Amino acid sequence: MAKKTVPNDSTEASLAVHWKEEEVYAPATSFIAQANLADPGVFDRFSEKNFPECYKEYADLLTWYKYWEKTLDTSNPPFWKWFVGGELNACYNCVDRHLAQNRNKAALHFVPEPEQEGIQHITYQELWVRVNEFAALLQDFCGLKRGDRVTLHLPMTAELPITMLACARLGVIHSQVFSGFSGQACGERVADSTSRVLITMDAYYRGGTLLDHKKGADLAYEKAQELKAPPEKVLVWQRYPGKYSSPTPMVKGRDVAVNEILPKYRGHRVEPERMKSTDTLFLMYTSGSTGKPKAIQHGTGGYLAYVTGTSKYIQDIHPEDVYWCMADIGWITGHSYIVYGPLALCASSVIYEGVPTYPDAGRPWRIAEELGVNIFHTSPTAIRALRRAGDDIPKKYNYHFKHMTTVGEPIEPEVWRWFHRVVGKGEAVVVDTWWQTETGGFLCSTVPALMSMKPGSAGPGLPGIYPVVYDDEGIELPAGAGKAGNICIRNPWPGLMQSIWGDPDRMVSTYFQRYCKNKNSKDWRDWPYFAGDGAVFAQDGYFRILGRIDDVINVAGHRLGTKELESAALTVEEVAEAAVVPVPDEVKGRVPELYVALKPGHKASPALAEKISKALVAHIGPIAKPKHVWIVPDMPKTRSGKIMRRVLAAISTGGITGDITTLANPDVVELIRKTVQG
Repeated sequence: MAKKTVPNDSTEASLAVHWKEEEVYAPATSFIAQANLADPGVFDRFSEKNFPECYKEYADLLTWYKYWEKTLDTSNPPFWKWFVGGELNACYNCVDRHLAQNRNKAALHFVPEPEQEGIQHITYQELWVRVNEFAALLQDFCGLKRGDRVTLHLPMTAELPITMLACARLGVIHSQVFSGFSGQACGERVADSTSRVLITMDAYYRGGTLLDHKKGADLAYEKAQELKAPPEKVLVWQRYPGKYSSPTPMVKGRDVAVNEILPKYRGHRVEPERMKSTDTLFLMYTSGSTGKPKAIQHGTGGYLAYVTGTSKYIQDIHPEDVYWCMADIGWITGHSYIVYGPLALCASSVIYEGVPTYPDAGRPWRIAEELGVNIFHTSPTAIRALRRAGDDIPKKYNYHFKHMTTVGEPIEPEVWRWFHRVVGKGEAVVVDTWWQTETGGFLCSTVPALMSMKPGSAGPGLPGIYPVVYDDEGIELPAGAGKAGNICIRNPWPGLMQSIWGDPDRMVSTYFQRYCKNKNSKDWRDWPYFAGDGAVFAQDGYFRILGRIDDVINVAGHRLGTKELESAALTVEEVAEAAVVPVPDEVKGRVPELYVALKPGHKASPALAEKISKALVAHIGPIAKPKHVWIVPDMPKTRSGKIMRRVLAAISTGGITGDITTLANPDVVELIRKTVQG
């Protein structure tokens, strides 16, 4: 076990709490009437007295070759093992088992970014055929076998879930790297996982441009070669089958066009591998606060049971639903809640290739209208971008959502209310989910038919999840204490990661060492999971997540969460987006500096900057008054839409912005610099 570190006072969270408690919203009776879970008895069934056997309910949603012998093995903490002795296959559960009754039902709706290209509706029968044929190619042409690793650097096209499911069918561990990551970042992950094959695509659309994606594969190969672990082959899917769309040439003897050799495997069928429940299904790399990215390792039985159960009961997915999660499959949200969870439930899952606001902010609502989407799942970042375009656009379209999910970061109450009122037309239930790459699936959320919604609050722990908030000394903060602390989960659950690939000690030191009560204990109660997020536990049992514990500005010894400052700024009607960064102050140590982008039709002025500054003081107090309010034309963003606060902080402090070439809008950095520095 790694040595216990002493927390740095400037990065650990015991945040001052300033957000007021928000009003609650009841779910619509029409939703409750059709909900998968409307039985309040679930809270007793999943209470601690019935743990861990309660999770049989989730596992029983799957088809097993062999039933498990032990629900939870705690013999090697904190490397918990779920449904030990059980055997199943993830691909079989997501595809094959649906054929008897639903072979002609759409499994995937692939929506290309160019609107003139037709939507591809892929039935479960077609998905089964395509997965089998590609699995045969991987097995025969690449020689892949159970336990091998493969890195995917694929964009949001149908070929991505097809490739994942083909790997799962063979028992090959897939590691999908977000397509927006550089070739070098991909190559580091190829080498770390010692992947035998890299699978990519020649090109894909983003913001109206057909991007050269193949050049990233060349850089990835070079980086992996430099690290002495290059892949044996590079498989290249064609965005337009039969046509090569990249200006980067194929490398003879290494690169293979999938669409050219796939016809050889027409009609081939591959028997799904009988995997142990505890066998690894995939790796998902996530950034660490220090050091290299961590390859989070997720198992087969526990993970699949957990995402299937939470998809059914928290997202309320029925087989007849058309479900659209607007995340990228390159992140855990896409793995759990675009591919594995929805397909295990025989839903129709939408995959959209491009930018949600291209060619205009009406695009999501046109897609929803055309496909009859009734469950919509997206991030606060995307919601803020759509809100910026105004209320009128969603009102033009005749779509109807019964259910909406937010994911990835805390959502400001003002943005939540807009999402509910304008996008959900005041009728859809909203679940504000909190979870992480490491957790596999949702941890905190309301059960939509059984609980009221509260803007800005994720809700209580899910049935079977027992959260707790500790202060920095490990003292439990009770509900209604009015103090923020570190949210932890007291118990294991089936979706929790198995380990960090190649570095189990890092898993222990990062997630379990902080609040471990006895490192020699085999009792799960002694091993709380430390999430690294700050939270407030309200009197009503709901948790408000305040963001990462290092997203804290210590102003004159008074700790302010950046999320609460940004949330206050967003209460100003003209403001579309807000980002806070800490800047040095001779008297107070650090003070917040605020960047805002405005909604269309509004112009920057000193009076507006003063109005925004006063809003922070009014909502939080004089301690929150920003040193400056910079009104900028746009925020520097990654291609997934995340605001790069690192760049803003560098501009504010006169530091080095670092590499900005991977930003979606690198040109805006110089405009912001001129605004701030003159």
